[in-house]
Amino acid sequence: MLDIKRIRQNPDELVLAMRRRGGDNANVAALMALDEERRGLIVESEELKARRNAVSAQIPKLQKEGQDTEPLKQEMRGVSDRVKALDERLAGLEDQLEALLLSLPNYPAPDLPDGDETNNREVARWGQPTQFDFAPQPHWDLGEALNILDFAAAGKITGSRFALYRGLGARLERALVNFFLDIHTQNGYTEIFPPFLVNRASMTGTGQLPKFEEDAFKVAGTDYFLVPTAEVPLTNLFRDQILSMEDLPARLCAYTACFRSEAGAAGRDTRGLIRVHQFNKVELVALTPPEDSYAMLERLTRDAANLLERLGLPHRIVMLAAGDIGFGAAKTYDIEVWMPSYDRYVEISSCTNYEDFQARRAKIRFKREKGGKAELAHTLNGSGLAVGRTVAAILENFQQPDGSVRIPEALIPYMGADTIRP
Repeated sequence: MLDIKRIRQNPDELVLAMRRRGGDNANVAALMALDEERRGLIVESEELKARRNAVSAQIPKLQKEGQDTEPLKQEMRGVSDRVKALDERLAGLEDQLEALLLSLPNYPAPDLPDGDETNNREVARWGQPTQFDFAPQPHWDLGEALNILDFAAAGKITGSRFALYRGLGARLERALVNFFLDIHTQNGYTEIFPPFLVNRASMTGTGQLPKFEEDAFKVAGTDYFLVPTAEVPLTNLFRDQILSMEDLPARLCAYTACFRSEAGAAGRDTRGLIRVHQFNKVELVALTPPEDSYAMLERLTRDAANLLERLGLPHRIVMLAAGDIGFGAAKTYDIEVWMPSYDRYVEISSCTNYEDFQARRAKIRFKREKGGKAELAHTLNGSGLAVGRTVAAILENFQQPDGSVRIPEALIPYMGADTIRP
Protein backbone atom coordinates (compact mmCIF):
# COMPACT_ATOMS: atom_id res chain seq x y z
CA MET A 1 0.00 0.00 0.00
CA LEU A 2 1.22 3.48 -0.82
CA ASP A 3 1.98 6.23 1.69
CA ILE A 4 -0.77 8.86 1.62
CA LYS A 5 1.69 11.49 2.91
CA ARG A 6 4.01 10.84 -0.04
CA ILE A 7 1.08 11.10 -2.45
CA ARG A 8 -0.11 14.32 -0.82
CA GLN A 9 3.33 15.90 -1.03
CA ASN A 10 3.95 14.88 -4.65
CA PRO A 11 0.83 13.74 -6.52
CA ASP A 12 2.58 14.25 -9.86
CA GLU A 13 5.06 11.50 -8.90
CA LEU A 14 2.19 9.03 -8.59
CA VAL A 15 0.59 10.22 -11.84
CA LEU A 16 3.90 9.56 -13.62
CA ALA A 17 4.25 6.17 -11.90
CA MET A 18 0.79 5.07 -13.08
CA ARG A 19 1.59 6.30 -16.58
CA ARG A 20 4.85 4.30 -16.61
CA ARG A 21 2.85 1.24 -15.60
CA GLY A 22 0.54 1.78 -18.56
CA GLY A 23 -2.55 2.53 -16.44
CA ASP A 24 -4.81 5.54 -16.08
CA ASN A 25 -4.78 8.12 -13.31
CA ALA A 26 -8.49 8.21 -12.43
CA ASN A 27 -7.91 6.78 -8.97
CA VAL A 28 -5.19 9.34 -8.21
CA ALA A 29 -7.58 12.28 -8.70
CA ALA A 30 -10.30 10.54 -6.68
CA LEU A 31 -7.80 9.78 -3.93
CA MET A 32 -6.64 13.37 -3.69
CA ALA A 33 -10.24 14.65 -3.54
CA LEU A 34 -11.13 12.21 -0.77
CA ASP A 35 -8.00 13.06 1.20
CA GLU A 36 -8.69 16.79 0.94
CA GLU A 37 -12.29 16.34 2.12
CA ARG A 38 -11.16 14.08 4.95
CA ARG A 39 -8.57 16.55 6.20
CA GLY A 40 -11.13 19.37 6.08
CA LEU A 41 -13.62 17.36 8.11
CA ILE A 42 -10.95 16.46 10.67
CA VAL A 43 -10.13 20.14 11.20
CA GLU A 44 -13.82 21.04 11.61
CA SER A 45 -14.45 18.13 13.95
CA GLU A 46 -11.45 18.97 16.14
CA GLU A 47 -12.45 22.64 16.35
CA LEU A 48 -16.00 21.70 17.36
CA LYS A 49 -14.75 19.22 19.97
CA ALA A 50 -12.42 21.86 21.39
CA ARG A 51 -15.34 24.33 21.54
CA ARG A 52 -17.54 21.70 23.25
CA ASN A 53 -14.86 20.91 25.82
CA ALA A 54 -14.28 24.57 26.60
CA VAL A 55 -18.01 25.31 27.00
CA SER A 56 -18.58 22.15 29.06
CA ALA A 57 -15.92 23.37 31.49
CA GLN A 58 -17.46 26.88 31.52
CA ILE A 59 -21.08 25.86 32.23
CA PRO A 60 -20.61 24.84 35.93
CA LYS A 61 -18.93 28.18 36.65
CA LEU A 62 -21.75 30.10 35.01
CA GLN A 63 -24.31 28.08 36.95
CA LYS A 64 -22.59 28.95 40.25
CA GLU A 65 -22.84 32.60 39.25
CA GLY A 66 -26.57 32.13 38.71
CA GLN A 67 -26.46 32.67 34.97
CA ASP A 68 -28.81 30.98 32.54
CA THR A 69 -26.83 28.24 30.79
CA GLU A 70 -29.68 26.71 28.78
CA PRO A 71 -28.71 28.54 25.51
CA LEU A 72 -25.16 27.16 25.83
CA LYS A 73 -26.48 23.67 26.52
CA GLN A 74 -28.71 23.89 23.49
CA GLU A 75 -25.75 25.06 21.40
CA MET A 76 -23.64 22.13 22.66
CA ARG A 77 -26.37 19.67 21.77
CA GLY A 78 -26.18 21.01 18.23
CA VAL A 79 -22.39 20.80 18.32
CA SER A 80 -22.57 17.17 19.50
CA ASP A 81 -24.98 16.32 16.70
CA ARG A 82 -22.64 17.94 14.17
CA VAL A 83 -19.59 16.11 15.60
CA LYS A 84 -21.45 12.80 15.38
CA ALA A 85 -22.38 13.47 11.76
CA LEU A 86 -18.78 14.47 10.96
CA ASP A 87 -17.37 11.34 12.62
CA GLU A 88 -19.76 9.13 10.66
CA ARG A 89 -18.79 10.86 7.43
CA LEU A 90 -15.11 10.56 8.36
CA ALA A 91 -15.47 6.82 8.98
CA GLY A 92 -17.01 6.40 5.53
CA LEU A 93 -14.25 8.48 3.94
CA GLU A 94 -11.57 6.45 5.72
CA ASP A 95 -13.05 3.26 4.26
CA GLN A 96 -13.17 4.76 0.76
CA LEU A 97 -9.64 6.10 1.09
CA GLU A 98 -8.29 2.73 2.24
CA ALA A 99 -10.08 0.95 -0.61
CA LEU A 100 -8.51 3.34 -3.14
CA LEU A 101 -5.06 2.99 -1.58
CA LEU A 102 -5.41 -0.80 -1.68
CA SER A 103 -6.29 -0.58 -5.38
CA LEU A 104 -3.18 1.39 -6.37
CA PRO A 105 -0.03 -0.48 -7.46
CA ASN A 106 3.47 0.31 -6.27
CA TYR A 107 5.78 2.94 -7.70
CA PRO A 108 8.11 1.35 -10.28
CA ALA A 109 11.81 1.80 -9.51
CA PRO A 110 13.46 4.64 -11.45
CA ASP A 111 15.93 2.39 -13.30
CA LEU A 112 13.28 0.19 -14.95
CA PRO A 113 12.81 0.47 -18.71
CA ASP A 114 9.59 2.20 -19.68
CA GLY A 115 6.97 0.37 -21.72
CA ASP A 116 5.40 -3.09 -21.72
CA GLU A 117 6.93 -6.59 -21.81
CA THR A 118 8.46 -5.92 -25.22
CA ASN A 119 10.80 -3.49 -23.43
CA ASN A 120 12.06 -5.99 -20.85
CA ARG A 121 15.86 -5.89 -20.73
CA GLU A 122 18.11 -8.95 -20.65
CA VAL A 123 20.84 -8.37 -18.06
CA ALA A 124 22.60 -11.76 -17.93
CA ARG A 125 22.71 -15.09 -19.73
CA TRP A 126 24.17 -18.47 -18.74
CA GLY A 127 24.78 -21.26 -21.24
CA GLN A 128 23.53 -21.57 -24.79
CA PRO A 129 20.15 -22.81 -26.03
CA THR A 130 20.23 -26.61 -26.23
CA GLN A 131 20.77 -27.98 -29.73
CA PHE A 132 19.77 -31.49 -30.87
CA ASP A 133 20.78 -33.67 -33.83
CA PHE A 134 17.34 -35.31 -33.65
CA ALA A 135 13.75 -34.04 -33.45
CA PRO A 136 13.20 -33.17 -29.75
CA GLN A 137 9.87 -33.82 -28.05
CA PRO A 138 7.90 -31.48 -25.76
CA HIS A 139 7.94 -32.46 -22.10
CA TRP A 140 4.28 -33.50 -22.05
CA ASP A 141 4.87 -36.10 -24.76
CA LEU A 142 8.15 -37.22 -23.20
CA GLY A 143 6.58 -37.56 -19.78
CA GLU A 144 3.71 -39.67 -21.02
CA ALA A 145 5.97 -41.86 -23.19
CA LEU A 146 8.20 -42.49 -20.15
CA ASN A 147 5.10 -43.18 -18.00
CA ILE A 148 6.14 -40.52 -15.47
CA LEU A 149 3.45 -37.92 -16.28
CA ASP A 150 -0.26 -38.72 -16.64
CA PHE A 151 -2.45 -35.75 -17.51
CA ALA A 152 -5.46 -37.91 -18.38
CA ALA A 153 -5.47 -39.49 -14.92
CA ALA A 154 -5.19 -36.07 -13.29
CA GLY A 155 -8.11 -34.90 -15.43
CA LYS A 156 -10.20 -37.86 -14.31
CA ILE A 157 -9.37 -37.29 -10.64
CA THR A 158 -9.76 -33.51 -10.68
CA GLY A 159 -10.04 -31.74 -14.02
CA SER A 160 -8.08 -29.99 -16.71
CA ARG A 161 -4.72 -28.34 -16.03
CA PHE A 162 -3.67 -30.67 -13.25
CA ALA A 163 -0.79 -33.14 -13.40
CA LEU A 164 -0.18 -36.58 -11.94
CA TYR A 165 3.39 -37.84 -11.54
CA ARG A 166 4.29 -41.56 -11.51
CA GLY A 167 7.37 -43.50 -10.43
CA LEU A 168 10.58 -41.69 -11.32
CA GLY A 169 8.54 -38.63 -12.27
CA ALA A 170 7.25 -38.34 -8.70
CA ARG A 171 10.78 -38.97 -7.43
CA LEU A 172 12.18 -36.25 -9.71
CA GLU A 173 9.68 -33.73 -8.35
CA ARG A 174 10.55 -34.69 -4.76
CA ALA A 175 14.27 -34.71 -5.52
CA LEU A 176 14.11 -31.14 -6.82
CA VAL A 177 12.27 -29.89 -3.73
CA ASN A 178 14.91 -31.45 -1.45
CA PHE A 179 17.78 -30.23 -3.64
CA PHE A 180 16.47 -26.65 -3.68
CA LEU A 181 15.88 -26.56 0.08
CA ASP A 182 19.29 -28.07 0.83
CA ILE A 183 21.12 -25.48 -1.27
CA HIS A 184 19.14 -22.55 0.13
CA THR A 185 19.63 -23.59 3.75
CA GLN A 186 23.35 -24.03 3.06
CA ASN A 187 23.27 -20.45 1.76
CA GLY A 188 21.84 -19.12 5.02
CA TYR A 189 18.07 -19.22 4.51
CA THR A 190 16.00 -20.53 7.42
CA GLU A 191 13.66 -23.29 6.30
CA ILE A 192 9.97 -22.97 7.22
CA PHE A 193 7.16 -25.44 6.59
CA PRO A 194 4.05 -23.25 6.74
CA PRO A 195 0.31 -23.99 6.49
CA PHE A 196 -1.08 -24.27 2.97
CA LEU A 197 -4.17 -22.29 4.03
CA VAL A 198 -3.97 -18.59 4.89
CA ASN A 199 -6.53 -16.06 6.08
CA ARG A 200 -7.78 -12.88 4.46
CA ALA A 201 -5.47 -10.64 6.49
CA SER A 202 -2.45 -12.56 5.20
CA MET A 203 -3.59 -12.34 1.58
CA THR A 204 -4.25 -8.61 1.99
CA GLY A 205 -0.89 -8.06 3.67
CA THR A 206 1.07 -9.32 0.65
CA GLY A 207 -1.19 -7.69 -1.95
CA GLN A 208 -3.20 -10.60 -3.37
CA LEU A 209 -6.40 -9.10 -1.95
CA PRO A 210 -8.59 -7.32 -2.66
CA LYS A 211 -7.50 -6.83 -6.27
CA PHE A 212 -6.78 -10.45 -7.26
CA GLU A 213 -9.42 -12.38 -5.37
CA GLU A 214 -10.68 -13.96 -8.61
CA ASP A 215 -7.29 -15.63 -9.07
CA ALA A 216 -7.37 -17.22 -5.62
CA PHE A 217 -8.94 -20.48 -4.48
CA LYS A 218 -11.17 -19.69 -1.49
CA VAL A 219 -12.45 -22.41 0.84
CA ALA A 220 -16.24 -22.21 0.83
CA GLY A 221 -17.83 -21.25 4.13
CA THR A 222 -14.55 -19.93 5.57
CA ASP A 223 -12.26 -16.95 5.23
CA TYR A 224 -9.36 -19.21 4.27
CA PHE A 225 -7.54 -19.29 0.95
CA LEU A 226 -5.24 -21.93 -0.53
CA VAL A 227 -1.77 -20.41 -0.78
CA PRO A 228 -0.96 -18.98 -4.23
CA THR A 229 2.71 -18.93 -3.17
CA ALA A 230 4.72 -19.42 0.05
CA GLU A 231 5.46 -15.68 -0.12
CA VAL A 232 2.13 -15.18 1.67
CA PRO A 233 2.72 -17.23 4.84
CA LEU A 234 6.43 -16.40 5.01
CA THR A 235 5.97 -12.63 4.79
CA ASN A 236 3.03 -12.71 7.20
CA LEU A 237 5.16 -14.40 9.84
CA PHE A 238 6.24 -10.82 10.57
CA ARG A 239 2.83 -9.13 10.30
CA ASP A 240 2.06 -6.65 13.11
CA GLN A 241 5.58 -6.96 14.51
CA ILE A 242 8.33 -4.49 15.37
CA LEU A 243 11.71 -6.13 14.77
CA SER A 244 15.14 -5.05 15.95
CA MET A 245 18.15 -4.44 13.73
CA GLU A 246 19.55 -7.72 15.05
CA ASP A 247 16.60 -9.50 13.41
CA LEU A 248 17.54 -8.14 9.97
CA PRO A 249 18.13 -9.24 7.37
CA ALA A 250 15.66 -12.09 7.76
CA ARG A 251 16.03 -14.74 5.02
CA LEU A 252 13.54 -17.59 4.80
CA CYS A 253 12.80 -20.42 2.39
CA ALA A 254 9.84 -22.77 2.20
CA TYR A 255 8.30 -25.48 0.07
CA THR A 256 4.56 -25.35 -0.52
CA ALA A 257 2.13 -26.53 -3.08
CA CYS A 258 0.69 -23.44 -4.81
CA PHE A 259 -2.87 -23.00 -6.05
CA ARG A 260 -4.00 -20.49 -8.68
CA SER A 261 -7.16 -20.30 -10.72
CA GLU A 262 -5.22 -18.58 -13.55
CA ALA A 263 -8.34 -16.57 -14.38
CA GLY A 264 -8.04 -15.03 -17.82
CA ALA A 265 -5.16 -17.30 -18.82
CA ALA A 266 -7.12 -19.65 -21.10
CA GLY A 267 -5.12 -20.70 -24.14
CA ARG A 268 -1.78 -19.63 -22.66
CA ASP A 269 0.69 -22.48 -22.10
CA THR A 270 -2.15 -24.81 -21.15
CA ARG A 271 -0.40 -28.02 -22.21
CA GLY A 272 2.01 -29.74 -19.88
CA LEU A 273 3.43 -28.33 -16.64
CA ILE A 274 3.96 -24.67 -17.45
CA ARG A 275 0.61 -23.21 -16.40
CA VAL A 276 -1.41 -25.45 -14.09
CA HIS A 277 -3.80 -24.87 -11.20
CA GLN A 278 -1.64 -26.72 -8.63
CA PHE A 279 2.15 -26.78 -8.66
CA ASN A 280 5.04 -27.11 -6.23
CA LYS A 281 7.46 -24.30 -5.54
CA VAL A 282 10.28 -23.40 -3.21
CA GLU A 283 10.08 -19.73 -2.28
CA LEU A 284 12.64 -17.29 -0.92
CA VAL A 285 11.59 -14.32 1.24
CA ALA A 286 13.78 -11.61 2.75
CA LEU A 287 13.25 -8.61 5.03
CA THR A 288 15.80 -5.80 5.20
CA PRO A 289 16.24 -2.19 6.25
CA PRO A 290 15.35 0.09 3.30
CA GLU A 291 18.96 0.91 2.41
CA ASP A 292 19.85 -2.77 1.94
CA SER A 293 16.92 -4.04 -0.11
CA TYR A 294 18.34 -3.59 -3.60
CA ALA A 295 21.56 -5.38 -2.69
CA MET A 296 19.37 -8.16 -1.30
CA LEU A 297 17.41 -8.30 -4.57
CA GLU A 298 20.65 -8.97 -6.44
CA ARG A 299 21.60 -11.69 -3.95
CA LEU A 300 18.15 -13.30 -4.04
CA THR A 301 18.23 -13.40 -7.82
CA ARG A 302 21.73 -14.84 -7.83
CA ASP A 303 20.72 -17.55 -5.33
CA ALA A 304 17.78 -18.59 -7.52
CA ALA A 305 19.81 -18.58 -10.75
CA ASN A 306 22.56 -20.60 -9.05
CA LEU A 307 20.19 -23.58 -8.92
CA LEU A 308 19.84 -23.59 -12.70
CA GLU A 309 23.61 -23.39 -13.10
CA ARG A 310 24.05 -26.39 -10.79
CA LEU A 311 21.50 -28.29 -12.90
CA GLY A 312 23.19 -27.27 -16.15
CA LEU A 313 20.05 -25.59 -17.54
CA PRO A 314 20.56 -22.65 -19.95
CA HIS A 315 18.83 -19.52 -18.71
CA ARG A 316 18.82 -15.77 -18.76
CA ILE A 317 17.89 -12.97 -16.33
CA VAL A 318 15.57 -10.21 -17.50
CA MET A 319 14.77 -6.90 -15.82
CA LEU A 320 11.05 -6.27 -16.28
CA ALA A 321 9.85 -2.99 -17.74
CA ALA A 322 7.67 -0.65 -15.68
CA GLY A 323 4.57 -1.76 -17.57
CA ASP A 324 5.22 -5.47 -16.93
CA ILE A 325 6.01 -5.66 -13.21
CA GLY A 326 3.49 -7.06 -10.76
CA PHE A 327 0.99 -5.05 -8.76
CA GLY A 328 3.08 -4.67 -5.62
CA ALA A 329 6.51 -4.75 -7.23
CA ALA A 330 8.98 -1.89 -7.35
CA LYS A 331 11.52 -3.91 -9.33
CA THR A 332 11.51 -7.48 -10.66
CA TYR A 333 14.01 -9.77 -12.32
CA ASP A 334 12.56 -12.75 -14.16
CA ILE A 335 14.78 -15.79 -14.53
CA GLU A 336 13.87 -17.63 -17.73
CA VAL A 337 14.97 -21.17 -18.58
CA TRP A 338 15.47 -22.38 -22.14
CA MET A 339 12.58 -24.60 -23.30
CA PRO A 340 13.28 -26.36 -26.62
CA SER A 341 9.59 -27.12 -27.34
CA TYR A 342 8.80 -23.40 -27.15
CA ASP A 343 12.02 -22.41 -28.91
CA ARG A 344 12.33 -19.60 -26.38
CA TYR A 345 13.10 -18.83 -22.75
CA VAL A 346 10.24 -19.39 -20.27
CA GLU A 347 9.91 -17.81 -16.82
CA ILE A 348 10.90 -20.13 -13.99
CA SER A 349 11.42 -17.53 -11.24
CA SER A 350 10.47 -13.95 -10.45
CA CYS A 351 12.57 -12.09 -7.87
CA THR A 352 11.01 -8.88 -6.60
CA ASN A 353 11.70 -5.97 -4.29
CA TYR A 354 8.43 -4.60 -2.92
CA GLU A 355 10.19 -1.87 -0.93
CA ASP A 356 7.71 -0.88 1.86
CA PHE A 357 4.55 -1.69 -0.14
CA GLN A 358 3.78 -4.96 1.67
CA ALA A 359 5.23 -3.82 4.98
CA ARG A 360 2.81 -0.89 5.15
CA ARG A 361 -0.14 -3.22 4.54
CA ALA A 362 1.09 -5.85 7.00
CA LYS A 363 2.57 -3.40 9.54
CA ILE A 364 6.05 -4.94 9.46
CA ARG A 365 8.40 -2.53 11.19
CA PHE A 366 11.79 -2.41 12.86
CA LYS A 367 13.77 -0.16 15.21
CA ARG A 368 17.39 0.71 14.58
CA GLU A 369 18.00 1.06 18.31
CA LYS A 370 16.12 0.39 21.51
CA GLY A 371 13.65 3.18 22.12
CA GLY A 372 14.06 4.44 18.57
CA LYS A 373 11.34 5.24 16.09
CA ALA A 374 9.73 2.29 14.33
CA GLU A 375 10.31 2.23 10.55
CA LEU A 376 8.79 0.14 7.79
CA ALA A 377 10.99 -2.73 6.61
CA HIS A 378 11.45 -3.64 2.95
CA THR A 379 10.22 -7.06 1.81
CA LEU A 380 11.47 -9.19 -1.08
CA ASN A 381 10.66 -12.58 -2.50
CA GLY A 382 11.73 -14.89 -5.30
CA SER A 383 10.93 -18.34 -6.65
CA GLY A 384 13.75 -20.66 -5.86
CA LEU A 385 12.44 -22.40 -8.02
CA ALA A 386 9.11 -23.42 -9.55
CA VAL A 387 9.46 -27.21 -9.35
CA GLY A 388 7.14 -28.35 -12.16
CA ARG A 389 8.72 -25.96 -14.63
CA THR A 390 12.14 -27.26 -13.62
CA VAL A 391 10.94 -30.82 -14.29
CA ALA A 392 9.71 -29.68 -17.71
CA ALA A 393 13.06 -28.00 -18.45
CA ILE A 394 15.05 -31.09 -17.42
CA LEU A 395 12.92 -33.40 -19.55
CA GLU A 396 13.28 -31.17 -22.61
CA ASN A 397 16.92 -30.15 -22.30
CA PHE A 398 18.30 -33.54 -21.21
CA GLN A 399 16.30 -35.81 -23.53
CA GLN A 400 18.24 -38.38 -25.55
CA PRO A 401 17.71 -39.79 -29.09
CA ASP A 402 16.28 -43.04 -27.70
CA GLY A 403 13.57 -41.19 -25.75
CA SER A 404 15.33 -41.47 -22.38
CA VAL A 405 16.16 -38.46 -20.18
CA ARG A 406 19.53 -38.00 -18.51
CA ILE A 407 19.40 -36.79 -14.88
CA PRO A 408 21.57 -33.72 -14.12
CA GLU A 409 24.63 -34.74 -12.14
CA ALA A 410 23.69 -32.62 -9.11
CA LEU A 411 20.39 -34.52 -8.80
CA ILE A 412 21.72 -38.09 -9.09
CA PRO A 413 22.30 -38.46 -5.31
CA TYR A 414 18.68 -37.40 -4.73
CA MET A 415 17.28 -39.61 -7.49
CA GLY A 416 19.30 -42.78 -7.03
CA ALA A 417 19.31 -43.01 -10.83
CA ASP A 418 21.16 -41.26 -13.62
CA THR A 419 18.62 -41.82 -16.40
CA ILE A 420 14.86 -42.14 -16.87
CA ARG A 421 14.32 -44.77 -19.57
CA PRO A 422 11.27 -45.78 -21.62
